[in-house]
Amino acid sequence: MQRRSECRYFVDEAGDPTLFNRGKQIVVGKEGCSTYFVLGLLDIAAPEVVGKQLHELRESILADPYFKNVPSLQPERRKTALGFHAKDDLPEIRREVFSLLMKHEMRFFAVVRDKRRIVQRVQERNRIRPRYRYHPNQLYDRCVSRLFKDRLHKEEAYRIVFAKRGSTDRTASLRTALENARANFRRSWGVDATAPIEVVASGAIGDPCLQAVDYFLWALQRLYERDESRYLEFVWSKVGLVYDVDDLRNHEYGEYYTQRNPLTRDALAKRKPGI
Repeated sequence: MQRRSECRYFVDEAGDPTLFNRGKQIVVGKEGCSTYFVLGLLDIAAPEVVGKQLHELRESILADPYFKNVPSLQPERRKTALGFHAKDDLPEIRREVFSLLMKHEMRFFAVVRDKRRIVQRVQERNRIRPRYRYHPNQLYDRCVSRLFKDRLHKEEAYRIVFAKRGSTDRTASLRTALENARANFRRSWGVDATAPIEVVASGAIGDPCLQAVDYFLWALQRLYERDESRYLEFVWSKVGLVYDVDDLRNHEYGEYYTQRNPLTRDALAKRKPGI
């Protein structure tokens, strides 16, 4: 993408950062709890155009008799009638959304964490410090720092839209995680980044571009959680990086999947669970 006066990123998550239930039992991979946590970023060259076209697509679908009486399209269900969400959308609708996104200039980046590995680390830490307590926000914020390490030093200004997480305003915490990302970049490359950063929390219905990043996350999650690769293969040309922190087969820092090192079912099959 060409250098811009303002870069706009859209950030959402797939899976959840939960490790334990209220009884302190491990629930990773059990019903209602994901095995992986993924944080994704979508860099869109023309977000206004993408948002407008997503809105127009949804309006045309709502007016199409073919979709009449589909439950997820009824306003009272608060699903596709209000905004696209890959998990809830019909396969026919998913294909339309994916096809629209592939026509635009955008680049997707993601950090993947294996929650089984996080459990191991929490247990190791508890043996040393029994009073230590894991909080899901810790995993989320550390993923923010990793995801943005190389993403905040090229443009003149940044506007970063995060999907809201619950009712708590975590804008200050997110800004701290972004500054940590800049500090890590400075330590690695000796380069200071000083461009201003605007942090915005929004619901997916309020910003259609968050619906776009949701689709990329869903495609990636389907591979990790369900071994389904066709969705990620379809959008792979738009992927800049998938950083699997806990895939330690080849490097102690994890595995970087890029256009030169594609993330495929075969590549993932060689991954050792929880290691």
